[in-house]
Amino acid sequence: MKLLHFLDENFERIFLTILLAAMSVVIGVQVFMRYIFRASLSWSEELTRYCFVWMCYIGISYGVKMQRHIKVDAVALLLPKKAQKYLGILANLIFLVFAVMMIQESWGVREMIAELGQESPAIGIPMQYVYTAVPFGFCLVIFRICQNLVLQIRNLSAKTA
Repeated sequence: MKLLHFLDENFERIFLTILLAAMSVVIGVQVFMRYIFRASLSWSEELTRYCFVWMCYIGISYGVKMQRHIKVDAVALLLPKKAQKYLGILANLIFLVFAVMMIQESWGVREMIAELGQESPAIGIPMQYVYTAVPFGFCLVIFRICQNLVLQIRNLSAKTA
């Protein structure tokens, strides 16, 4: 139970930290190789790019978890507190539908890439692993949106200040 709570609280942060550290090390080694040994690594930029792609999609989930995703709240602030709560739930439901659509479409693209057997040019890894970042990230988004919706619905009945 403690492990599940730990993962719930820290999964995205740990994943993002590992990816950022990997990117930093690879870029640092690339700079060192280029300027000290006058030879560059053929795979470093590609690996860094793929880490960045994964970071972006996991970062979306982290933004949802922290409730820091981009939103326009000018209209919401004009509404009464109770209406703001309902608007927040509606916004999350719309985002949930969008996330489901993203998973469906991105999984189709991922499957097509897998069938074609496309590999990355420098590293030689199957590109389906890179394309898996989108459905994986949006699965996390769905999980975090559902958590937010449960909290929002629980807070609906709470008194507004």
